Amino acid sequence: MTGAGVQGERARAPRRRAQAPAQAAAARPGLSHYRDDGGVQMVDISGKPASYREAEARARVRMAAAVLRQLGRNPKGNPLEIARIAGIAAAKRTAELVPLCHPLPLTAIEVEARRTREGVELRSRVATTAATGVEMEALTAVSVAALTVYDMCKALDKGMTIAEIALTRKAGGKSGVYRRAGRR
Repeated sequence: MTGAGVQGERARAPRRRAQAPAQAAAARPGLSHYRDDGGVQMVDISGKPASYREAEARARVRMAAAVLRQLGRNPKGNPLEIARIAGIAAAKRTAELVPLCHPLPLTAIEVEARRTREGVELRSRVATTAATGVEMEALTAVSVAALTVYDMCKALDKGMTIAEIALTRKAGGKSGVYRRAGRR
């Protein structure tokens, strides 16, 4: 490319970059993690009042029936109890794992792990009194709990799947109550 061609390319590049973020921001109305220039930001919640908020989430680990029968005989320990503790610990560390997440004073964390016909179901409930919600903490709790079940059982079956990680309910804050449709 000639010198003029390089100069022309450089002159056009900033214009493309300037347009793309504005278009990106316009295409994402209501997503507060984006600045006007298209960059990302941690949302400023300093002006919001603290209020009670809670969230519930679930995840499933699907595994072969033979692996499910072996859960109680795992030489590493009880996978369901270890997953439960891992989920509690993970909820406390969500802000360290999710870059734009606010560190929150959690007031309650519950994680339940139970057998199902297809494997293990994990459920969490996380609560706080803060200026932002705890959806990410609830989702992180079940995600890490599911990974822990996988880790505890992978010697028996590396084909296990982690599925259906979902927020099932949240309450509090400006958006009020959300309940996932079609699921308990």
